[in-house]
Amino acid sequence: MASSSPETRIADDHLALELTVRDLDSPVLDAAASTTTVSSSDEIIPLLNQNQRPRINIFSASYTRRKPREQVIKVTESEISPVTQFASWVWSGSRYSGLLCMAFSSVLYLIMEIVSDTFSVQPIPLFETAFMRCTIILILSYFWLRRTGQPVFGPVHARKLLVSRALVGYLSLFSFIFSIQMLPLSQAIVLSFLNPVMASIAVRVVLHEKLKISDIGGLACSFFGVLFIFGPALSVQVGSEGRNENLKGNHHIYAFLLGLFSSITGGITYCLIKAAAKASEQPVLTVLSFGLVACPAAAICMLSFENFVLPAFETLISMIILGLLAFCAEVLLARGLQLERISKAANILYIEVVLSQLWIVSTGKAQSSSLFSRLLGCLLILVSVSYTVYLGPAKDNE
Repeated sequence: MASSSPETRIADDHLALELTVRDLDSPVLDAAASTTTVSSSDEIIPLLNQNQRPRINIFSASYTRRKPREQVIKVTESEISPVTQFASWVWSGSRYSGLLCMAFSSVLYLIMEIVSDTFSVQPIPLFETAFMRCTIILILSYFWLRRTGQPVFGPVHARKLLVSRALVGYLSLFSFIFSIQMLPLSQAIVLSFLNPVMASIAVRVVLHEKLKISDIGGLACSFFGVLFIFGPALSVQVGSEGRNENLKGNHHIYAFLLGLFSSITGGITYCLIKAAAKASEQPVLTVLSFGLVACPAAAICMLSFENFVLPAFETLISMIILGLLAFCAEVLLARGLQLERISKAANILYIEVVLSQLWIVSTGKAQSSSLFSRLLGCLLILVSVSYTVYLGPAKDNE
């Protein structure tokens, strides 16, 4: 009892020191204190000793899970092919994406022209060709939307624009097919390249988009380049017009007006594509809506105005390839119009003329008498397009 009295007295006087004061002469208390010290040290040391970190705790567990996640991300990024990265960059990864989409759309149209000239082994009526191409476009755009989980008919507020785009677009295609059958090829081509000019005029009325002097100058320069390129062919065909029965009298005037109508409706179509793509936030919907209208309409015209021709195997493969290229070109065109101002995006389409002429010159198909005018026209178009890219989307991109 005597051994515990100092501890009790000290505990009464200094209550805060009760756990640390003990009698050194008491073996019982010494054993109890040593046991308490060992047990308390085992519980306190992991929390107090920072130099000896425990093997497993919540911090080490979370740290070990972070490294595999970073490794998975790095492996996933390394597995993406350069082609996929480049396509993603062209689609939306650059501030020049709108102009790039228009440029690649023009390149695809050029490839279609080369494929059509090189691998065409059987003449196919134009409406039958249009029906085949529109069918492929419809199927591919449908599967695109289903794969990405997008609504097939688009949002409700954009359906009027989609329907208008489809109707006006097919009206332009319908009139162009008739005009190209009645007009000389060079005249039909020149009228078709009025589409960008008409689009820049129509966008001021339809979408109230401002048309700058630089845009007007660029489009005028590009179109004058087209006239320089096809000018000699136009003069030759106009001189031989009297010998062509299809172009006598009023037939040529009607065909010219029909081609001009195709250009005007084509320009309006560009405006509707831009409006519908921005409203629906999905440019593929504009391609699908066109296919929904163009397929049955082309089938009706094919059965009404032409005789159906069963294509051979090689011709069928060529038509399928052209349909695939047309789908990609239409999607890129819609994406470019969605991202960029029409006056700038439409001017990029003249790259197709330059590339086509360079291809003709490289293959030796160009006549030496018209070589200078071809090169001069290509130079005018390149200057105009380069100036458009130089001004570019940094200031005008919406």
